Amino acid sequence: MAITQVAVYAHLSPEDVEAFGLELDAIRRDIEERRGTKDAAYIRRTIGFQRILDVTARLVIACSSTKRGWLLGTTALAAAKSIENMEIGHNVCHGQWDWMNDPEIHSSTWEWDMAGVSAQWRYSHNYRHHVFTNVIGIDDDIGFGVIRITRDQQWHPRSLLQPLQNLLLAATFEWGIALHGLYSEHERAADDIEKSAQTKAFLGKIVRQAGKDYLLFPVLSGRHWRRTLTADISANVLRNLWAYVVIFCGHFPDGAEKFTPEAIEDETKPEWYLRQMLGTANFDAGPVLGFMSGHLSHQIEHHLFPDLPSNRYPEIAVRVRALCDKYDLPYTTGSLPRQYLLTLRTIHKLALPDSMLLATSDDAPETSSERKFGPHPATAVDAPTGRRGLRTALAERAGHRRIRRARAAQA
Repeated sequence: MAITQVAVYAHLSPEDVEAFGLELDAIRRDIEERRGTKDAAYIRRTIGFQRILDVTARLVIACSSTKRGWLLGTTALAAAKSIENMEIGHNVCHGQWDWMNDPEIHSSTWEWDMAGVSAQWRYSHNYRHHVFTNVIGIDDDIGFGVIRITRDQQWHPRSLLQPLQNLLLAATFEWGIALHGLYSEHERAADDIEKSAQTKAFLGKIVRQAGKDYLLFPVLSGRHWRRTLTADISANVLRNLWAYVVIFCGHFPDGAEKFTPEAIEDETKPEWYLRQMLGTANFDAGPVLGFMSGHLSHQIEHHLFPDLPSNRYPEIAVRVRALCDKYDLPYTTGSLPRQYLLTLRTIHKLALPDSMLLATSDDAPETSSERKFGPHPATAVDAPTGRRGLRTALAERAGHRRIRRARAAQA
């Protein structure tokens, strides 16, 4: 089962949780006080670079007549679309640049280059996902309604198909996100008239988006229209695959925990911070990989501070890791291939019914709860060697398992 008592699972006392939250508040205040012209220049420079790359890529596709030119242009176009979606669109729609008061770079006005309507995405993502991260039955991003990603989601015979469903979702990720946003708006609509208005906005965006990529630019390419059409299709698929990998690696590898609705009853801001920390994962990235992922290689920092400028996440990460050391908490990260392979393992494993799985529902790599530590897990205590928190508790438990396996093998 998922976690019902976040602080107990983390092995932190109420005092520690409160202190942990205050230190994160201090990080937020410091970044807010120091953001300014350099940050504004960063996002404007990024938008300018992305637009130049997009135009250049389309010119190469339309004007070249070789396979190498097509491949180069298509790859550049896929990169431009990825930058627009992740480092620009995603982060602008989070309100990371609203403090600039620039009407062109504002969460209320930005419409991104993908099938979904930005306004619909902002509700399903900024609210449903970021406020209730990994809460079973509330956060619809847990498997996106397609993938069984935790044992808290009931197994159905159709789950056997989820390895194939996963591949389909990866290739069509922008459409999955678009429908995700529409369904969320339908759920909160007051009446059929409001639902109809949201559906109309959704269909209008699809017409504009598909018309631009699959009609306008091919027509402008004249006799090279087939090259442009296939390039646009390929670039969109590549962008979808990349966005899918980045998002899944930030939410579904081992160590990204899930929570029951009981876990958020009377939740305080420090407890919310702690849940964000435990419910997300990073992957290791340098400047280029971080930029191409929209700095979502720092998914932990993004969930702690979703509305702070993304270019600040690397420096925030240094301070967050120091806090994890101080409070003996795990900081879930690893190489991109490792995080994705762990995610794939979970997707393929949970295609099977629980009766065929070995680990218990409270102590599996993809599904943990405070019950894995026994009926009364110990909270943090100060000792001469330092604080004993979740990281130490997990290490001790892993050590005990290795000892039991060794003894069983000897017997």
